[in-house]
Order: sequence, then C-alpha cells, then structure tokens
Amino acid sequence: MLLVSRSNVSVARRNANVALLCSTMSLGSSQRPSFKQRRTFAASLPKEASLSSLKPYYVTTPIFYVNAAPHIGHLYSGVLADTLARYARLRNPDREVVFCTGTDEHGMKIQRAAADKGVAPEPFCDSVSQTFRDLASAANISHTRFIRTTEPVHYRAVEHLWRELVARGWIYKGHHSGWYSVSDEAFYAANQVMDVRDGDESYKVSKESGSRVEWISEENYKFKLSAFQGKLGQWLEDNPKAIVPSSRWKEVHDALLDISTPLEDLSVSRPSSRLKWGVPVPDDPDHTIYVWVDALANYLTAIGYPQRTVAWPADVQVIGKDIVRFHAIYWPAILMALDLPPPKTLLAHAHWTMDRQKMSKSRGNVADPFEAIRVYGVDSVRYYLMRNAAIIDDSDWSADQIVKHHRRDLTGILGNLLARISSAGILSKLPAMYTYRRTADGTLSISIPNKDPLRFTSHPEFMDALWGGEGGLQSVVLGYKEKMESFEVSKAVESVMELVTEANRLFTQLEPWSKTADEGSILLAHLYAHQALHLAGILLSPVMPIKSAMLLTHLGIAWNDRTWEYAERVFARGASGETVHVVCCAGGVDAKHRAPLFQKLELAQVKK
Repeated sequence: MLLVSRSNVSVARRNANVALLCSTMSLGSSQRPSFKQRRTFAASLPKEASLSSLKPYYVTTPIFYVNAAPHIGHLYSGVLADTLARYARLRNPDREVVFCTGTDEHGMKIQRAAADKGVAPEPFCDSVSQTFRDLASAANISHTRFIRTTEPVHYRAVEHLWRELVARGWIYKGHHSGWYSVSDEAFYAANQVMDVRDGDESYKVSKESGSRVEWISEENYKFKLSAFQGKLGQWLEDNPKAIVPSSRWKEVHDALLDISTPLEDLSVSRPSSRLKWGVPVPDDPDHTIYVWVDALANYLTAIGYPQRTVAWPADVQVIGKDIVRFHAIYWPAILMALDLPPPKTLLAHAHWTMDRQKMSKSRGNVADPFEAIRVYGVDSVRYYLMRNAAIIDDSDWSADQIVKHHRRDLTGILGNLLARISSAGILSKLPAMYTYRRTADGTLSISIPNKDPLRFTSHPEFMDALWGGEGGLQSVVLGYKEKMESFEVSKAVESVMELVTEANRLFTQLEPWSKTADEGSILLAHLYAHQALHLAGILLSPVMPIKSAMLLTHLGIAWNDRTWEYAERVFARGASGETVHVVCCAGGVDAKHRAPLFQKLELAQVKK
C-alpha cells in the first residue's frame, strides 16, 4: 500500500472504479460486470473524472468469416486486441475502452459453404458465429461489442453509408470484367494473377493469396477509388505509424506512389442473381452490396453509426497481413469519401504456422484453439501467443514450444520466485510486515515494528535493481510502456520476464535460506523479489489477467496497488523525487492454503 495522503474525493472515487475493474481480472466472462454496469458506475464519478470527458479508446479485431470453424489465427487476433484493450484500461482507468470483435456473415463463400452443408445461410451463420463467440469467452476476451453483419442494425448502417456515398457522387453504375476469387471475395487485375498447372489441369490464381480465380464479366456499381490515390499516399506520408509494422506501411506506400499501376475504381456490388446472401443495394434489388464494403462498415456500426461516431477514429485496428489492401486502401478511401478520418493505426500482424508448415486441413495440422485452452490453460495460451507475437514474421504453433515456455517462463521463473519467497523457511525469518523507504539521496531504509530501521547504502547492485540501471524496476516500467505503445507486445513481455529472472538471480546470490544469512540479506532478498513480482503482476495483467490477479493476491497486494498509477509512482520514480513509503506484506496468502500459481505440464500428457 502506498502511504501518501490524498484529499481529493474524485481520486478516491476513481480508485474505487479501478478496484472494480481490477477485481474483474480473475473472473470468467459470465461473472464480470457488464459494459452497461461499468458505464453506470462511471456515471457516478465526479464530472472531472467522468469517462465521457475523453474520447473512448477504440480497438477492433477483424470480423471473422464464418465459412469454417475458428483456428489459432482467429484466437491470436483476439488475444492481441484484448491485450491492447486491457493495457489501455490499465494505463487510464478514467477512459472508456470500446473493443469490438464479431463475425462476417455475408458473401459468396458463405452462400456456397451453407449450400455444401445442405442448410440455409442464416442457420449456418448462427451456428458458426456462436462458436466464435464461445471462443472469445473461453479466451477471456474482454470485448464490449460482438457484432454480426446479419444484425438489422448493421443492415441499416450499411444502407446509410451507401446512400451517403451515392449522394456525394462517389458511386456510379458501370460494367466490370476481371478475375474474381470467391475465397478472397475480391477482384484482381490481370497483373495480379498467374497461371498454375496441377497435373493435367491449368488455372489461374491470385499472386497475393494463392487463391483460385475465375473470369467474371457483369454489370455492377463502382466506387471511385481512383480519385483517392493521391489522398491515400498523403495520408501515409503524414502518418508513418498508420500501418504497423513499418515494412507493411512501406509496401502500401510504395504501391500508391507507383504511377505505372494506378488504382482502379472498385466494384462494390454483385448481381443478386449471383449473390443473394448480403445487404441489397438500396433502391436496386437486382444488386447486392459487395461483401467487403458491408464487412468494413461493421467498425462504424459497432459504435452507433450513423447517429453516434464519438469513438471514431479507431485507435488501433488489429488485422492479418492478408487483408492489408482492404483495410489500408479501400477502407480509408471510403472513410475519406464520407469525410471521416482513417483509423489511427492498422496493426497488420503475421500468421501462425504449425510445426513450421502453413496450417492446412489437408495436412491435418490445424490446431484447435478450444483444445489448446483446455489442455494448456487459458493464460498459458495467451502468454505463449503474446510472448511470441507474430507481428513482422510468421510464428510457429508447437506443442513442444508451448510446454517449453510454460515450464521455463511460467513455472520455472515466475511461479518459482513466488514459491521461493513464500516458503515456510523464508517466512519464518521475516516479520509479518515491514516497510521500506527510498529517498532522493538513494538511501534504502527498512523498518520493522518495534525495531530500529535498517539503512543500506553499500549495496549498489540492489540499489540499481530497485531504482535505476538497466533492468531495474524503473527502466522496466518505462521500457514496457514504450514497447506496448509501439505495439511490440512480445518485447514488452520479454522485459518483464527478464526482470523476474534477475530477481531470481539476486535471491540466489543473497542465500536468505542459509543459516548464516543475516537479517539485512534476508530482507533485501525478499524485498527485491517481492517488488519485482508485484510489478510483474501489474505489467502482465493485460496478457494473463487471471494468473496476474492470483499472483498479486498471493503477495497480499491491495486492489488499489495493482494500478498503473501505482507502478509509475512507486517503481518508475527512480532514486529521485519525493520520499515514498511502501508497506511490504511478507506473508500474503497463507502458504499452506495456496495452490501453485502454475501447474506442472508434461509433454506426454499433452500429446495423449
């Protein structure tokens, strides 16, 4: 607990809000307060602390196509977006977070998939969409909106968007011929396809996706995409962080600058004789709105468009690298046509392979995300995905690697340090509670009730570990913040684990278990390990919300001391500034009644 007096009532109420939000970290989705309940609670805050005074932080996943069951890639997109949403809540509990995920349920691919199953599209979509909703719950995804493109409210939003584009002169009726991929739901120009020969069969595929294409010539409506090539290029010039990572920003930027391949107007409808499963073109039932226009509009529908757009622009839209063109060219052009700003950042992540091969049903190497969560545990899976976050390059999904990370990082580093400082032998040498004080002159003072304070000035390694130096608590907080805000989630997680590894090393160096260990060594070993775990529990909460809450509870950390404000005030202050006085609880939860933070995981049991 931080013993610094505060008289401002709004801060006290804000801390109560923090406690409410923090207390949900270890709860299942069915137990967490609803978004409506959290908004009601926020409305009770004083005006200066009201969530409505800030633009909501808006994060989205791509909406997932329901032509097949969820796979690890869908899970990864969801967990990555959820980690960013939870980080936003951690950083600023006063700011509302709007987090949207959902399912894309229209298009030729869905129409054919339903026909192959011998069912109508609507019940087919209902069933698969529910599976994606179940996965979000199983993965502890904290979304505030799960949207389906078959919802009536979305139909109305898409119709409004279409009418606006028509009224502004951006849509016209024409004729389109080109190579169409049902799998990608996209047209490709002649220079975007290539010939493939498979035995005696020859056909064309998209160079970009490898999907088979067919020649289609039809009357349809077109969007004047060609008019936006210069504006899109300028948008990227002005916003070098608009697409992350920078390599994908460069790909789109360079393509827009290439005058030899100008943007062509975009076909934005299909004849209803070919495609019935979708949103009809307003006032023209012979045409169905192109599935990508329909799908992209979900990001506006989710925040109340057209009546309400307060959350726009999105702060970050998590997408896969295979749909960059749709989100980095088509989507911002449509928004510009509506006089709406493009999203602030498109986080275009790489893909997951399995055992170094692309996941494929034909190869039999498609990992089931539900089974992974059941076998390894939800936070172990979340940790593995974020510790190896595939942003620039593809990452590999491997049972061997998951078990390795679980054993080495979670059980061997994090869980082991907690067990070491909580052992009966160590606790028997410690007071139930002690305080430590750090001052501007770098003095460390540890106070035990009814004893004279112990003062330390001759342990530079521990002073650096606590307050400064590379790998110290201060640098970890600042480095973690920098990495998270540049979307380097894997590096942020790595920095926290390096901190705990160092705490383990210093604990071993001081040998507090030794019969000859003096009181100062015992207290120093416990103090740094306890504070490192405390900080790790805060910083890892966006990645492992359940286990982080358990860790902090085991340490005896009060709810109000699990916040970003606390981390900055206590851990990131360094050896300068005002005196900070911290109460350190040696016991926490009674060790006799505490289960291990992480259970042992054997590869043999995983492969059964």
